[in-house]
Amino acid sequence: MSALGLVGGAVQWVLIAAGAPLLVGLMRQVRAVLEGRAGAGIGQPWRDLRKLLRKESLTPRGTSEVFRVAPLVLVATSLVVAVVAPFVTTASALNPVADLFAVVALLAMGTATLALAGLDTGTAFGGMGASREMTIIALVEPTLLVAIFALSVPVGSTNLAAIVSSVQHDPARVLSPVSLLAAVALSVVIIAETGRLPVDNPSTHLELTMVHEAMILEYSGRDLALIEWASAMRLSVFLGLLANLFLPWGVAGSLTPLALLGGVVALVVKVGLLGAALAAGEVFLAKLRLFRVPELLAGSFLLALLAVGASFFLA
Repeated sequence: MSALGLVGGAVQWVLIAAGAPLLVGLMRQVRAVLEGRAGAGIGQPWRDLRKLLRKESLTPRGTSEVFRVAPLVLVATSLVVAVVAPFVTTASALNPVADLFAVVALLAMGTATLALAGLDTGTAFGGMGASREMTIIALVEPTLLVAIFALSVPVGSTNLAAIVSSVQHDPARVLSPVSLLAAVALSVVIIAETGRLPVDNPSTHLELTMVHEAMILEYSGRDLALIEWASAMRLSVFLGLLANLFLPWGVAGSLTPLALLGGVVALVVKVGLLGAALAAGEVFLAKLRLFRVPELLAGSFLLALLAVGASFFLA
C-alpha cells in the first residue's frame, strides 16, 4: 500500500461511480445517432437512477435474504474492483486484492449472487435467466483468467498493477502475438460478461431472449437502481481493464497533480472510445441464438489458450 495507490483508489472510486452511467448514456446516444434517432442524451441514465431512487422497493412474497442482499453485493464487488485495479495509477490501494484471481473472483461473485437472486424469486423467467447466466459465466470466467494470465507470464506476476507497469516499460509487447490473441479473447469475454450484442441485448423487452434482464424482473425502486448502477460500473471496469492492460499509456506513475490529471483524462478517453466502438458495432450485429453462444465463447477460450502457449514459446 502506497500513497499513490491510496490517492489513485479514491480518484478511481469517484470517477467510475460517477462516470459509469454517463458511459451507458454515451453508448445509447451513439446507437441512436447511427440508427437515425435523436436519443435521450448522455445524462439520461443518471436521471433514470434518480427517479428509481425515489421509489419504494417491493420484495416478492416468499423470497429470502438472498434477493434483498444481491443488489448490495453486486454494487460492493464492483466498487472494490474499481478501487484496487490499476485504472488511473500504476499502484493499487490494496495490492493483494489487485491480483488477477482475486479480481475475477470478485466479479464472478457479483454475477453468481444475482443469479441466485433470480432463482430465489421462484418465477419462470428468473430461473431461466439465471440458468442462462450461469451457462455463460462457466465459459466466460476461465477465458478471462487465461487471457490475462497470458499477459502475466512475461511479467512473472499475476498482479494487475505489475502487468500494466511492465507493458508501460516495454511498449513493443503491445503488438506481440500474445497481446493480440489475448485482446481478442478478452474483447469477446467483455461482450458476454456485460450482456451486449451479439450475446445478449440490453434493450430487449422480449422475455424469451433475455439473460440479464430476466434475472432482475422482480426488482424495483432503490434495489433496481443499485443493480443498474452496478451493471454500468461493471461495464466501465471491464472496458478500463481492456484499455489499460493493452494500451496503458497515460496511467499515472507518480503522485503529482499533472500525472493524476493525465491518468484521469486517459482513462476517460480510452473507455469512452471503447464504449462508443462497442455501441457502433452493436448497430450492425444481430443477437445470436442461445445455443450458438457457447461456440463463440469456446472460440475465445481457444484464443486465450493460444495466447498462453505463445507467451511461453516466445518468451
